[in-house]
Amino acid sequence: MSKIGIVFPGQGAQYVGMGKEFAAQFDSAKAIFDLAGKSLDMDMSALCFDSSEEALQKTENTQPSILTVSYAIYTAVKEVLGLEPDAFSGLSLGEYTALVAADAMAFEDAVRIVRKRGQFMQEEVPLGIGGMAALLGVEREDVLKVCEEASVFGICEPANFNCPKQVVVAGELEAVKKAIEISKNYGAKKAVLLPVSAPFHTSMLLGAGEKLRQEMQKYDFKAPSHPVYSNVTGDRLDAGTDVRENLVKQVFNSVLWEDCVAAMVRDGITTFIEVGPGNALTKFIRKIDKDVDVYNVEKPEDLEALREKLKEAAHV
Repeated sequence: MSKIGIVFPGQGAQYVGMGKEFAAQFDSAKAIFDLAGKSLDMDMSALCFDSSEEALQKTENTQPSILTVSYAIYTAVKEVLGLEPDAFSGLSLGEYTALVAADAMAFEDAVRIVRKRGQFMQEEVPLGIGGMAALLGVEREDVLKVCEEASVFGICEPANFNCPKQVVVAGELEAVKKAIEISKNYGAKKAVLLPVSAPFHTSMLLGAGEKLRQEMQKYDFKAPSHPVYSNVTGDRLDAGTDVRENLVKQVFNSVLWEDCVAAMVRDGITTFIEVGPGNALTKFIRKIDKDVDVYNVEKPEDLEALREKLKEAAHV
């Protein structure tokens, strides 16, 4: 029998108006926005629905807003479909949503933690010092060679293994720019700087990880009730894994998204549902494995269409 995996997006998926239709149509979704606002002492609905791109792009706002929207939509997915997913995962920030969905941490704790996470990550490296670049068309092993050669000019490390031949590198800005040039020698079809303000998922954020470790001591964590696949290991969290420490390591280690998806498929996941703003993960998964079914729920109409498709597949 086929199994369903729910996946949640990370930073970069945000846009003004995200989640608004779900909050208007589902009391359960609206309640999540209200709980987030109460937990952070701010109007989360106003931030997500009616603010500005500039406001949402502030990392300390981006992270709790995407978490809130993703989890609010997930509550509607469960309400309408009544399905019990077989596994969860998420890209970077999205891993927090996955852990909330798997009952490993309380939602109200998660939004507080990711707001601090955003602050710590942004503050660790001054603006203009670090950067990130997407390298398209370069083999995974060659990306490591690109980073090694670029490291002569400063820190340059692989940050995100998104899907075959799509890897993000990050580090000191001069070295990242050199990596763009060097990647052309390894067959890069496209290599561009990304509009981000810090070198996320590199050793340059070790200090941010330490601050996050201290912050997390304030909160309770439990073992996930469902399998959750970790960005740090690219595999299922073991029963004895320290969830706190795993999330700390995530701040300054590569995101192994391609590995997470491959591991979920290995473990029997045949249907993936991306829940939250944007559809980046849907695109990645289709490139990672062409034999799985992949759906995206971003708007209420997506949910209705999904219900019909899952009925045909005898999921619901």
